[in-house]
Amino acid sequence: MKYCSECAHPVLLQIPPDDNRPRYVCSQCGVIHYQNPKMVIGSIPVWQRDGETKILLCKRAIEPRYGYWTLPAGFMENNETTEAAAIRETEEEAGANIELHQLFSLLNVPHVHQVHMFYRATLLDLDYVAGIESLDVKLFSETEIPWDEIAFPTVGHTLKLFFADLANITDGGGYGFHSLDITKPIPRPAS
Repeated sequence: MKYCSECAHPVLLQIPPDDNRPRYVCSQCGVIHYQNPKMVIGSIPVWQRDGETKILLCKRAIEPRYGYWTLPAGFMENNETTEAAAIRETEEEAGANIELHQLFSLLNVPHVHQVHMFYRATLLDLDYVAGIESLDVKLFSETEIPWDEIAFPTVGHTLKLFFADLANITDGGGYGFHSLDITKPIPRPAS
């Protein structure tokens, strides 16, 4: 049972007057306790030297998807901008110093009530180290990425879109902004 943060009475799932969706409403004081999607914010840390492009990935030390590779990302905090969240998460998970660029991808994940956003970023140096939520941190070229070990579809799609845009740059193109809806859950391994 959920309780009201205002008066500690039980909250009930019901459609409030002048609304069209079920909400958690306090049975005593009537306060509506909205449940909204979580924002997952991260970066695509890029290292480019001698014509080679590598991306910094983190091997997860936490569930979900323990031991799988991901871009540095996590939940946005209150009183934080999306840019600040991307920089903070990159520092926390990869110990990496980055220069943040434009927003690259926005991926809606409605079945888990999340929105994932990734910014392009340039690694400023190679002084990175696995943070408390990472088992390892490593640079990968496109051909080195362990595609079958990517933690989340949002990360896999973002990486594929990034490398597609990178290939277009040689033909005079540039990086775009990409939006995508991920509507299928990650398949669970057979028990």
